[in-house]
Amino acid sequence: MAAPIHIGFLLFPQVTQLDLTGPAQILSRVPGAVIHLVWQSTAPVLTDVGFCINPTVSFADCPALDVLCVPGGFGVGPQLGDVDTLAFLRRQGAAARYVTSVCNGALLLGAAGLLDGYQSACHWLWRHYLPLFGALPVAARVVRDRNRLSGGGVTAGIDFGLVLAAELAGEEWAKMLQLMFEYDPRPPYDCGSPEKAGPELVARVRARQAARLEVADEQIKTAAALLRAAASITGENDAGIETEL
Repeated sequence: MAAPIHIGFLLFPQVTQLDLTGPAQILSRVPGAVIHLVWQSTAPVLTDVGFCINPTVSFADCPALDVLCVPGGFGVGPQLGDVDTLAFLRRQGAAARYVTSVCNGALLLGAAGLLDGYQSACHWLWRHYLPLFGALPVAARVVRDRNRLSGGGVTAGIDFGLVLAAELAGEEWAKMLQLMFEYDPRPPYDCGSPEKAGPELVARVRARQAARLEVADEQIKTAAALLRAAASITGENDAGIETEL
């Protein structure tokens, strides 16, 4: 019998549900996997598509996680300044074997101070914000930097799940999972990245999201400023301790 592997997904209001459910479906089949959907309470959480998902455990009751995963969505914005959410991520991220994200969930890891100096994937609409948190953006479906593993936008979470499954259970197991889930995508249109879509389609997508992105822009920059301020205070305190010693 495989030893338990505790895999925790942060579940928050207006999460992009496929960011969470895609990799959760894959990783749930890893031998020993125990999936936790974690939120501040266990009350149902409304996703971006209008249905709710029930958390399985609260922040307070969540066990030590082997894998911490933060999905994305426009719901990330309010969480960037949420003290309880950031404290949970810092606490679990400090000891987790893997600290991971999907889509713009990477920004939330960044706001918790968990991506400073690490390469990371992110959804193309949000990737340029990563350097505000000391992260190094990479335009790829899946990026690994030491124990940080990140997926790009939304559907890249399935690729991410398979890569992580290989880390946890071996490549052969991951291949069996890919076959079992018949993951053999043949998209009807070859426009799944900005480079393939071209500038006109990219501009239309940006225009449709402009109002929401404007709100998020302020939330992200505020979170980055708070992180820098906290780092400055910590640095001053550390310097003081060294002087006294």
